[in-house]
Amino acid sequence: MAKLVTVIPAKKESIDPYSGEIPKKKKVAAYARVSTVYEEQRTSFEAQRDYYEKYIKSNSEWEFVNIYADEGISATSTKHRVGFNKMVKDALNGKIDLIITKSVSRFARNTVDTLTNVRKLKDKNVEVYFEKENIFSFDSKGELMLTLLSSLAQEESRNLSTNITWGQRKRFADGKVSLPYGQFLGYEKGEDDLPKIVEKEAKIVRKIYRLFLEGKTPSGIARQLTEEKITTPGGKKKWHSTTVKSILQNEKYKGEAKLQKTYTVNFLTKKTKINEGEVPQYYVENSHPAIIDPEIYELVQEEFKRRKAAGKYTSAINCFASCITCGDCGGFYGRKVWHSNSKYARTVWQCNNKFQKRVHCSTPHLKEEVIKDAFVGVFNSLIENKEEILGNYEVIIDEITDMSGEEDKKQAILDESDTLRAGIEKLIAENSRKVIDQNEYKRRYDPMVSRYNGLQIDLQELEKQITMKKARYTQMKAFIKKLKERDELLTEFDEGLWSAVINTVIVKSDTKLVFYFKDKTEIPWFIGGDKDE
Repeated sequence: MAKLVTVIPAKKESIDPYSGEIPKKKKVAAYARVSTVYEEQRTSFEAQRDYYEKYIKSNSEWEFVNIYADEGISATSTKHRVGFNKMVKDALNGKIDLIITKSVSRFARNTVDTLTNVRKLKDKNVEVYFEKENIFSFDSKGELMLTLLSSLAQEESRNLSTNITWGQRKRFADGKVSLPYGQFLGYEKGEDDLPKIVEKEAKIVRKIYRLFLEGKTPSGIARQLTEEKITTPGGKKKWHSTTVKSILQNEKYKGEAKLQKTYTVNFLTKKTKINEGEVPQYYVENSHPAIIDPEIYELVQEEFKRRKAAGKYTSAINCFASCITCGDCGGFYGRKVWHSNSKYARTVWQCNNKFQKRVHCSTPHLKEEVIKDAFVGVFNSLIENKEEILGNYEVIIDEITDMSGEEDKKQAILDESDTLRAGIEKLIAENSRKVIDQNEYKRRYDPMVSRYNGLQIDLQELEKQITMKKARYTQMKAFIKKLKERDELLTEFDEGLWSAVINTVIVKSDTKLVFYFKDKTEIPWFIGGDKDE
């Protein structure tokens, strides 16, 4: 009769025959990552999480710990991968015995990061299993294989970075403009993939430019926008002066674009730096619809320069700040409150340098009311002679701001520069192909390079002159517009009008001021109302 054997399953944990102890379950976790946030990748991400949870729990000798994951993060460096860094920390603290991941390229694309973390984990008796390559880090062959495979993964990342960079530079060279629309006020991506104006946001941009030209500083504008509950380009409630300044100095608002302002220095760290000539830049005119007139944009840049020259006394608190100048030292007048804690308190303006030198400035302090009354008087004198002034402007404005001479010179410089550049490149190529006497080479090379560099300096100076004329034209047009709008004499001080038309006021003495308008009109004025003849 045949033997019949029935297996009776164990009810307790099996005992290690050597130690006599019940072996502990291995604490197992998994790491999953996808490098983009596209929908198909998001599906892959969720699939990885589901797969690993079921896979670990199906092994009776494993204890499920957690699924650590990073979504939409590049693996070139582990520095910013929160899930990965938490997993390593937990493993080093004894919470994990085994980490399972899909492949070396999912773990990291940087050889140094891969090996450093694997060795760090190995020192704490934590093993890593790479499924695709079937590598266990505790295996004797594991480290050699990891070095080879992670180097290949790193090279793959380098090639991808190079391809992306090439594509970006090709778009730049083709003049194709793309903006970070989520953080850029005034534009959205249009049907043709070019920036399209969002009028609701464009009004805010125009308001920022107007407030700046009316005398407010970036910090003052930021404060006003915050108080008016206007959200920032990033959707935040609080504005910062840096945000306002970047809007005021971004050429894209005038419909032009300077491309490749920064570039990536290291494909592993993704570190970028400002492009100071290391790689080509591209300037595209008429690249997309403008929110700000180019003349207004140039006027703002000139105002930035003027305020920079004004130094630390530039302020948005009062429209007179950085506008009233001492006739003795050239310094700016500052606002002072005398007897501020008494009923005799009064506001005066005084040279900021008055008592900073051994010989004090002789120019007097001025009551704020005196300055206001003087402006009312001097502007009314313009209104009384408006027809004559406007008539003269129509004759001279085009002549004063004519840029045809500068444009002709600019084109001549560009043409000569192109010829010299071709000659230099030809000479360099000739020197590389055959043996040339280096003294002769230097004799021909140096004058061409010297001439070329000199032309570039001339070109920069010419560009400044053209910019100044454009700004002058804008200033004169704005002044004429303000003058045309006024038919009646002023009866009281108008702060907005002051900011729109006054460039500076020089204090000559306790009786004489000289008003300089933004159109360069100069009017001496005696305090008390008599115009100096």
